[in-house]
Amino acid sequence: MRKTIRSAVMGVFATLLVAAAAERAFAEDQTFGPFVVDSTNPDLITLNGLIDAGSALNFRRALQAAPNAKLVTLNSPGGNVQMGLLIADDIHQRKLATYIPKESECYSACSFIFLAGKERKVDGELGVHQISSDSPDLVGAQLAISDIIEVLNRFDTPMDVMHVMFKTPPDDMHVFSQDEILRYGLNRSGDNPPKTPTVITVPAASGDTSATEVSKTTLPEAPTSGSTSSSSLEAGPSPQAKLSPIEEFTKRPNRIAIYTGLDLFGDDISSIRVDDAGACAKSCLLMDGQCKAFTFNTNPKIRKGPNCFLKASAGRADGNSVAFSGRFLSGAEPDPPTFTLGTIDPQSALFNDVDLPGGDLSRYPHRSARTPLDCRLACVDDRQCIAFTYIKAKKECWLKGAIGKPMFGKNMVSGFKTLESFSPAKILSLD
Repeated sequence: MRKTIRSAVMGVFATLLVAAAAERAFAEDQTFGPFVVDSTNPDLITLNGLIDAGSALNFRRALQAAPNAKLVTLNSPGGNVQMGLLIADDIHQRKLATYIPKESECYSACSFIFLAGKERKVDGELGVHQISSDSPDLVGAQLAISDIIEVLNRFDTPMDVMHVMFKTPPDDMHVFSQDEILRYGLNRSGDNPPKTPTVITVPAASGDTSATEVSKTTLPEAPTSGSTSSSSLEAGPSPQAKLSPIEEFTKRPNRIAIYTGLDLFGDDISSIRVDDAGACAKSCLLMDGQCKAFTFNTNPKIRKGPNCFLKASAGRADGNSVAFSGRFLSGAEPDPPTFTLGTIDPQSALFNDVDLPGGDLSRYPHRSARTPLDCRLACVDDRQCIAFTYIKAKKECWLKGAIGKPMFGKNMVSGFKTLESFSPAKILSLD
């Protein structure tokens, strides 16, 4: 059933995306060392990888490929300090914005690049430490530190940040907490006036032009889930409001994660009737950022009433074989991971006039479940529940920890829970 729905609906999307795919076929990513330029997004340069001896030249090449770039996103363990300073100087001269996305890291030499941004924001991890060296050349080390201080002063770097940097041993890494990011003013909007440059003396420390790298592991965020009840929504920026480069990147959707057999239940803004899933997705996009997700009911037997539900959030995830859902993702959001969910499919796992005697989790019916839908969701939410029986005449919901032999039960509804894993069937670019 799910495979049939997936094939049919993905066919609709394939038709809608033919024109976009034809244009994109001639537009491939250009790679310059650790830098990537996407020709469909000329405002953005991505740093993803180690900063090596050729990175400054590669960044110049990336700038030539994207002369109108406004934003550089950062994900690097660090690397060559002198190259980091040269790249930072180019960013400062061109007044580019810098951003560390969620689940990304910007350590050591990468931190100089981040601090150079006219506008800058940390959603991932920013880490600093002393430069390191195996060489006894103290004069060279002092000169390297002098270069770092001179450059950081030009970037209006707070003195506290410099102190943290020079106090952290080269074999360690200080990752700034959210409290420190706020306290030290590490996030900066393009409208913030520059502060008076900080001037400090060169500390007595040794080092050269190579940075120590520290590997770290970050855990993915838990998947967001959702439902079908209406909710209020905070107003976003007006259509006339001009977004900064970072706001554009973090707020505007640039991808859509497509799921088959998954209902994003609740948090509806509106419900409408449309011809197909593609039209449902388009209706969501036209809401100027208010609509974050949608669910389309693919059941061909439903010929009247709404079949497209537009949502203020991803709501609550619920398995439903006739549901086709999409979640819009901004550039700041990683691709969603696979997640496992206990489901009682309304199409295939509910049985009318069936009783499941025995195996009750409680001596009393569930207090708040007063409808078959409430009962189904109550069982889904209870980890111990593997099935339920709802008695319509009494409006009683009985959650089951064990399944007895099914029997005829007039005006009863029973359902069985299964575990299912969900991952996007497709992640489509909106560029």
